[in-house]
Amino acid sequence: MFKHRYYKNNVVTGIVIIVLLGYCVVMLNLLFFRSRHVSGMYHYNVIPFATIEQLVMHRDHYSTETWVKNLFGNIILFMPLGVFIPLLNRRFMGIAKFVFLVAAIIFVVECIQMLTYVGSFDVDDIILNTLGAWVGLIITRWLCRLGTQSIDSSKGV
Repeated sequence: MFKHRYYKNNVVTGIVIIVLLGYCVVMLNLLFFRSRHVSGMYHYNVIPFATIEQLVMHRDHYSTETWVKNLFGNIILFMPLGVFIPLLNRRFMGIAKFVFLVAAIIFVVECIQMLTYVGSFDVDDIILNTLGAWVGLIITRWLCRLGTQSIDSSKGV
């Protein structure tokens, strides 16, 4: 099933899949079941960086919790995608394919949130979430390179 996975060890792949499933359960809860907007109105922002600018420029109008959750939470919560996706399919170790896939996934999630009234569509969420996943990918690539170098040096290469 995962013939292009990074690790050929089935135990490691199994662990990655189990942790991924746990991550998915947590994210589904956070994104769809944590709170519901019952206003019956669609909320959306399609102007890139408008929400980010609002949060940064008018920092004093927001609680620290709101500010941190909206800016850093959107980045940190999606960093694991940068680990799971490339480990389960090496084809996504490259930045372009990875970013396209993650942005598409997050776009769909944002649309579902808006259409089901459990959130809002915000292009800035897509930007911040994708940035977080990209940071996770960079860290994963770096760690994989370190692991490969340490294996090569232990072989005397």
